[in-house]
Amino acid sequence: MEETRMYADTTVVPASGPLPTDQPAPSHATPTGGTRRLLRHLGEMALAMLAGMLLLGPLWDAVGAAWGLAGSLGRPEVAALVMATNMTVGMTVWMRYGAHGWPAVGEMAAAMYVPFLLLLVPFRAGLLDGDALLLGGHLLMIPAMVLVAVRHRHETPVPVRRHPAVAALAHRWPTGLALLMTVDMWVEPKVFSPWTMLVLPGGYLLIGVVRRTLRGPGVLVTQLAGLVGWVALTLVAVAAGGRTAAWLVAFGWLAHAGWDLIHHRTGRVVPRGYTEWCGVFDAALAGTMILAILTTGA
Repeated sequence: MEETRMYADTTVVPASGPLPTDQPAPSHATPTGGTRRLLRHLGEMALAMLAGMLLLGPLWDAVGAAWGLAGSLGRPEVAALVMATNMTVGMTVWMRYGAHGWPAVGEMAAAMYVPFLLLLVPFRAGLLDGDALLLGGHLLMIPAMVLVAVRHRHETPVPVRRHPAVAALAHRWPTGLALLMTVDMWVEPKVFSPWTMLVLPGGYLLIGVVRRTLRGPGVLVTQLAGLVGWVALTLVAVAAGGRTAAWLVAFGWLAHAGWDLIHHRTGRVVPRGYTEWCGVFDAALAGTMILAILTTGA
């Protein structure tokens, strides 16, 4: 078993959830529990990789512009390796936070790089273009990640001591992810098309159908009322055009942040993690659109 890592905290949190400290962790999970744990781990990896790309991507762009490396960083083979690096950093941070050992982290990092490295050979030979290199690398990365996750699925969880601030930030990961996804929009604010408001009520309806959470009293009626409201707002914005449409679009996204807040408090239809992420994302987008209206006269 990997040696327990010590942090400035008095709370011991097992890597895969609360387990009694006076009982040994099970060596093998049940088939259903093991599959659920595996899928959750892969989902966490995907989010961590996305966070790494969103956070580090702008930094690479800034460094490239400052040092005159924008052209080199834009080459497909370099862009592929930079992307793999960004994903690996995000994945490594999250896996180490989850008490995964360095061998597992190293193998998952290899799953990020090896697909791109393999495809560099046909790319350099002129058999693949840049788009095929990037797409093929991502497609090969998926089974590679699954193989690594399956290989280490029976690792014994290791208790970890974490600082309260670190635990709080990890608990609020939907907020952090939403803020990361809006960084570029604050740098270059713009107003979205009115038609984008149609996705706002659609997400709840789709998730509700998949999760079968639309059956409660008044739930479906409320969601359909929201759909009618945002469709009407979209049509009014399209008909109005110009600055009026811009304000209506910003208001529509901000109103959906309030919709998310209500659902977050009630816990109905969608998971609370989704409402937290969606609420922060919608509010941030509304803020960037208001900024664009005030500064550019959109």
